[in-house]
Amino acid sequence: MTGAELRKHLTTTLNISDIEALTKEYGVVQRERQLDIVSLVVALILTGGTHEGGRQYDVLRTYLENGAPWVVRAAFYSWFHAPLERLITELLRRAIDVGQQQEKILPGILAGVTDWRIVDSSIIKLEKSLIKEYPGCGDYAAMKIHKEWSVGTGNLVAYKFTPARDHDSSVLVVDESRRGTGLLMDLGYASIDRIAECESFDVRYVLRLKDNWKPRIDRLVRGAITSDVAADADLDVLIDDDILLLDGHAIDADVTVGRAGRTVKSRLVGVPTPKGYCFFLTNLTRKTHGPLQVGDLYRVRWEIEIDHKVDKSAARIDEIAARKPVSVRILVQASLLNSTIARTIVQSEKLAILALSQRSEVSGATRAPIHPILLMRALASAHGTVVRLLLIDTDDDSEWGSLMERLRHLGHDPNWRRRPSVLDRIQGLTASPGRGRKAKAQ
Repeated sequence: MTGAELRKHLTTTLNISDIEALTKEYGVVQRERQLDIVSLVVALILTGGTHEGGRQYDVLRTYLENGAPWVVRAAFYSWFHAPLERLITELLRRAIDVGQQQEKILPGILAGVTDWRIVDSSIIKLEKSLIKEYPGCGDYAAMKIHKEWSVGTGNLVAYKFTPARDHDSSVLVVDESRRGTGLLMDLGYASIDRIAECESFDVRYVLRLKDNWKPRIDRLVRGAITSDVAADADLDVLIDDDILLLDGHAIDADVTVGRAGRTVKSRLVGVPTPKGYCFFLTNLTRKTHGPLQVGDLYRVRWEIEIDHKVDKSAARIDEIAARKPVSVRILVQASLLNSTIARTIVQSEKLAILALSQRSEVSGATRAPIHPILLMRALASAHGTVVRLLLIDTDDDSEWGSLMERLRHLGHDPNWRRRPSVLDRIQGLTASPGRGRKAKAQ
């Protein structure tokens, strides 16, 4: 990402004129002298990576340290109300749109769909006084954040907040809008009805086989057997009776899943791992995806677990001590906005690295990609610079370029050579390990 591209990204996502117009439309500011709305919004979004106090207190401290009008803490907390929530919600929607307009990176086994989507949820504990609005599964208050994440753009697509006790599955809807896409689902979203919906709307899926599901083998394509497999043989029976051998080789079969008239046809894949076999259900064809490739695709689902870590480690989404539901939602959405802006920069850098390697005809990446957690910490430290540059109405990109170089230097992934993720390997963002420090010194 160049300085000009960074300026365009931040001035589009955090457009000063739009923020001021939305502030008036939603009634965020009651008296002009009270609130520097631009400084407040940027402080809300970028405040992270420090742990001197609660999230709201750190936002206040950052807000004041960058020259905003003095305000006492009680008055500052009163600004966290419905109009401000509407403003942050709209800014997050726009940031998601900007991220999804980027080019998708879907090479190799990721191809064949318009995008792969990962769905998952995370839980954050809240003050016990909020237990009525956000009841947890025990004697505590907690919010569940449901997220849908794009593999192609490496960014957030959609989100929803519910009480922590709500089940994950009810949030995911498979309908015509998903036609031509793919879903990587954990056990919380697995159901016979969902598989049937994926078939109806031409949605590719990969999900883990539930322990209590008893798929019946219709046709064994790959796998070592000691005797003939009878039609409709139960997978567990075949394994328990040592008819289907778990000998370290992949298993591939056509199966029927379900009972009592509610059944669906699917493909069962068994992949050997150091901890034993993992079984997956999928409707990907054998022409494009072998068993090991299906297993690698499911491993890409780990990216959303990394994204949860990004939210918690860098955006501090789990350090919310607010006592009003509206304040909680504002702070959570500000954290999501923080990570969405950073993820867009990360994706832009990935695209630039891949383009550079193609032009130079070099196999693999020629420089380190940016790590989202390190980038978000660098953005937090550059809060004052970001506010100043956003307020400057100029086409001079020299300072934006300097800021981008600083972000790239502080945010580069130190493990990109030694420990590339499955997604990095599939997307071609890897390089040879190189020499260690001792070898270089010698």
